[in-house]
Amino acid sequence: MFKQRKHRTFNYQPRFSDENQPDSDENQEKDFVSKWKKANESKRKVKGVLPVRTLILALVLLLILMYVLEKKFM
Repeated sequence: MFKQRKHRTFNYQPRFSDENQPDSDENQEKDFVSKWKKANESKRKVKGVLPVRTLILALVLLLILMYVLEKKFM
């Protein structure tokens, strides 16, 4: 007579279920470490062309040069 609502069903599979895990804990730990190292290798910082000290020194010298040239031609 009245239509009753059915419960929603989902196709959920847990990420860390017993079926997905390897047999030994040692293999799992080694696998995790190797995956972590591979992920970190791609994120490593590459040093810039010039260090920060050199850039600051160049900026200071440029400001001094601008000051001297301004005084000379004014």
